[in-house]
Amino acid sequence: MKFGWFEKIAFGLLIAAWAAYGSHFLDDSLVHAEDLKKPAYVVAGEAGGGAKEAAPAAAAENAVTLLASAAPDKGAKIFKKCKACHTTEKGGKNKVGPNLWDIVGKGKAAVGGFKYSDVLKGLGGDWNYADLDAFLANPKGFAKGTKMSFAGLKKAGDRAAMLAYLRSLSDSPKPLP
Repeated sequence: MKFGWFEKIAFGLLIAAWAAYGSHFLDDSLVHAEDLKKPAYVVAGEAGGGAKEAAPAAAAENAVTLLASAAPDKGAKIFKKCKACHTTEKGGKNKVGPNLWDIVGKGKAAVGGFKYSDVLKGLGGDWNYADLDAFLANPKGFAKGTKMSFAGLKKAGDRAAMLAYLRSLSDSPKPLP
């Protein structure tokens, strides 16, 4: 009996499917998974929504309290992560994100020529140290629906240094809290 190329391909696929099914069946019969009594790895903030919301507030206080001793030079180094999307020069143009010159004390969503998300437009008020710290800690948590894709700075010391650097980006830096 002579087989054509179509029959050979179909037969090969059938054998491959049987082999995959057979190995799956064999695996299930040899390995028995047991449910864990407690998770092997706990994801922070997964259970209990109150704990998840309280952590950024406590972290924000730490960064603002560290602000007096924070070094703007360290913040400039940390800001290198942000240069892909933001500029810091006086009169600098916007990129993917707005220019951050003199951002401390400036109105939220107030940099001219940048198209902000509706969420940031709706926040109102000025960028004070506490709000900037909360935004830097978790942008999407501070302004749910923001276009900013940065995950945030988790360490309070890093945020304090970033705030000191952002404060220095001004002809007349705003007073510390």
